Amino acid sequence: MKLHPWLLFMALIMFMSLPTRLIYAQANKKPLRLAVVRTTHGHSGWILGRKGKDDVTLVGVYEPDKALAEQQAKRYNLPASLFYTDLSKMLDAVKPEAVVAFGSIYEHEAAVEACAPRGIHVMVEKPLATTVAQAEKMKALAIKHKIHLLTNYETSWYPTTQKTYALVNDSAYVGKLRKVVVHDGHEGPKEIGVGKEFLDWLTDPVQNGGGALIDFGCYGANIMTYLMKGEQPVSVTAVTQHFKPEIYPKVDDEATIIVTYPSSQCIIQASWNWPFGRKDMEVYGETGYVVSLNNTAMRMRNKQIKSEVMRQATLEETGVYLDPFSYFADVVSGKIKLRSHDLYSLDNNVTVVRILEAARNSAASGKAVALSR
Repeated sequence: MKLHPWLLFMALIMFMSLPTRLIYAQANKKPLRLAVVRTTHGHSGWILGRKGKDDVTLVGVYEPDKALAEQQAKRYNLPASLFYTDLSKMLDAVKPEAVVAFGSIYEHEAAVEACAPRGIHVMVEKPLATTVAQAEKMKALAIKHKIHLLTNYETSWYPTTQKTYALVNDSAYVGKLRKVVVHDGHEGPKEIGVGKEFLDWLTDPVQNGGGALIDFGCYGANIMTYLMKGEQPVSVTAVTQHFKPEIYPKVDDEATIIVTYPSSQCIIQASWNWPFGRKDMEVYGETGYVVSLNNTAMRMRNKQIKSEVMRQATLEETGVYLDPFSYFADVVSGKIKLRSHDLYSLDNNVTVVRILEAARNSAASGKAVALSR
């Protein structure tokens, strides 16, 4: 059957115009209106100094420390009018769609309490909260007011993290997961020269919830929960130590956490005493292993090959977002649909806090802490 020439012509016109319409729609997509709550976290410069992208617009900064606010405005060449000393006034004045929290871990709860009833989405720096009570309250607020509540980790941007998940869950490369060993940390926050405003709360047992156990134990808990697709652990055992009490008198600087599951275990080594910064992990299954040396380099072997191989995990194959703010914007817009066990997800990060609280209690009591499943 032959189509009428006019129909062929119209079909061609529609086909040719489709990409143009899509490009036009993408170009006219409104940027996410984003505000910042506190700037005492040393990573706040990621958003305050963010340049060259139009997916996010910075509309306000809440920083009650006026001296710090002036310092941040000068450092990042931001207008003083962008800064507020009252959180509620800022939220009502600039009406952000989303907020990123760069204060202490303890202060995350207050940020969600202010934002959730206003329908404002929130992304906090790791971990989600200092206690399970805080985490559960924040989760309830997020569900009630139908907002996204994300937690950001550096290792969520690592192609090796995503590739390891694929090798464990989307292929038979390592077989049934048995043991994961995670090493995270650095020489210590004071030793690497973090700012005073950051150091003050990092070394406060209330504002940070602990020391190295919280600061770096959260990475392993987050990744293991991801690899286990959200399965809850059976128990947590932890040991903490003070190798540098003269520097960190109130919080631990060394922690080892063992998280057990019915058929696997995770050993988390969190430290402010490494000779250099590290974020690496070893994953062992019944038939193979994967060692992530950093964000891209991996060592691998299974029973199908005679010797270990090296490979690079790439952005192209894993689809990892290097920019957490772009990721946040795409979650808010609906482009990304979070699964409950995903690295940024709320359920995953409530589990992380359950593990960390159990680890803190185990270290204090000298006994394993059983977790209800």
